[in-house]
Amino acid sequence: MQHVKVPQDRIGVLIGAGGETMREIEDRAEVRLDIDSESGSVGIDSVGDPVAGMIAPDIVRAIGRGFTPEAALSLLDHDLRRFELVDLAAETRNKNDLQRQKGRLIGENGRTRELMEDLSGAEVVIKGTTLGIIGQPEEVKAVRRAAGMILDGAPHGAVYSFLERKHNELHGAPDLSPPTGGAEESR
Repeated sequence: MQHVKVPQDRIGVLIGAGGETMREIEDRAEVRLDIDSESGSVGIDSVGDPVAGMIAPDIVRAIGRGFTPEAALSLLDHDLRRFELVDLAAETRNKNDLQRQKGRLIGENGRTRELMEDLSGAEVVIKGTTLGIIGQPEEVKAVRRAAGMILDGAPHGAVYSFLERKHNELHGAPDLSPPTGGAEESR
């Protein structure tokens, strides 16, 4: 049995209305969850497919770090999909620096975090002292790099340009350039 600690304010999300989320995790990951709502400790016991059971702790951790149950359960949808945490406290000098850097990562009205999600294809949550990422390996790598650039003091414009280039690499971009010399112009 594995144990994961979940913040008090996320226990209700983990359990879900009438235990619905807990049951879905148990069914899809083939585990049994023993949730102690007083301490926030969650025991995870694999009862079926061991590979799905190995993903269950990350699902519980992801919900604990602020992801929706749907985003966390998406870890079961694809073999390579993964969950990573960046410890922002380790990347900052003190509490004030942590707050400032979190503000830079979130951006005005959440715009920077939103662009990280939209352009990388990954899910991104900033909660407490961590930045959480769920996505394919290349998507996670792009978000980690963008966050690293911001933490290193790069201007937001440079980070957005990097993310746009990564988006084009990963997902392709529509060709918005005007047609040159083709049949349409020779009429």
